[in-house]
Amino acid sequence: MSRTAITLLLLIVTLLVSPASFAVPYWGEKQSSPVDTPIDQLPPGAWIWGGDNRHAGPMAVVVSLTEQRAYVYRNGILIGVTSISTGREGYETPTGVFTVLQKDKDHYSNLYGNAPMPYQQRLTWDGVALHAGGLPGYPESHGCVHLPTEFARLLFDASNLGMTVVVAEAGQAPISVVHPGPLSPIDAHTGSGVEIPLLDSGSSWRWAMDPPSEGPVSMVLSRSDRLIVVYRNGVEIGRSRVEIGSPDRVTGTRAYIVEGHFHPPPARESDEMPLRTLPMPTWIAIGVPGYESTAGHPVSTSLVNQVVVPDGFKRKVLPLLEPGTVLVATDAHLTAENSGEPIRVIDSVGPRSWLDDAVTLPPSAADR
Repeated sequence: MSRTAITLLLLIVTLLVSPASFAVPYWGEKQSSPVDTPIDQLPPGAWIWGGDNRHAGPMAVVVSLTEQRAYVYRNGILIGVTSISTGREGYETPTGVFTVLQKDKDHYSNLYGNAPMPYQQRLTWDGVALHAGGLPGYPESHGCVHLPTEFARLLFDASNLGMTVVVAEAGQAPISVVHPGPLSPIDAHTGSGVEIPLLDSGSSWRWAMDPPSEGPVSMVLSRSDRLIVVYRNGVEIGRSRVEIGSPDRVTGTRAYIVEGHFHPPPARESDEMPLRTLPMPTWIAIGVPGYESTAGHPVSTSLVNQVVVPDGFKRKVLPLLEPGTVLVATDAHLTAENSGEPIRVIDSVGPRSWLDDAVTLPPSAADR
């Protein structure tokens, strides 16, 4: 055989055995479970992704080694949760605060026989990363955090370099981080834990002394707690008690967005003018997994007026509302330790489809 033929044969063999020539496995479910699926009942490989908008604020991920689940937050609001598999004995996934150092959609391991690690997001330079991988229902990796393939893709597409990832374990972190709830238990910018204090006795609402002056706004309404919390650029800036006229009229996890023609009043005007003369937004329901068939309607005035907020709080919120502002309503308590109920994942932005007839909290004529 000629030298040219041998060279060609070797080249063909090299191509045939290259990593790219192997079929990459697919791990986990291909579609999101409904948003109201109890998180503690997600089987291995199952996940929930409620929707996302890259412009809606900072993103952060909390990995609970104790639960073998990962939680994704955007602008303080839970938008996704998934079953995971972390490091087995002898290869334990390290705890702590990390940032995404590198992203590689088609990564192959340099340490473990060119094993495929799709949608890799590197947390350490010595081999710990988030990526799609096996999900047997218990820790079995070599230290990485294995995710379902489709969830890993969604997270990869939504995240940026530098995204904060906190890995926590019982006994080494607060319960709010080990067992996260609908509100982010960490600061998306630093990864440090944040306190989520209750309102003082006798106080109906509070507002931050020096809130961020820029950044997207999002809100979470808990029907169970009768409480609304407002975030701006990932930081809580206010919370208030609410009254709900018919709390059982609509239940479950629902998300809403301010329609595109609303013009918020200036802050000074909001403080000085009667509330009845100020512009009020129209809220549009956002479709989430499990409620897609009810897509596309504005929330009725009668439902809007079911939710009552103090006038002072409403005057603070109104100037911040603009097209794209999101409100999520949930039956869940806002902190996991306050409830014996399973925490429900809540949706963020992404008006790909729509829902009708849902209780929401815009400032209303009835004054939450």
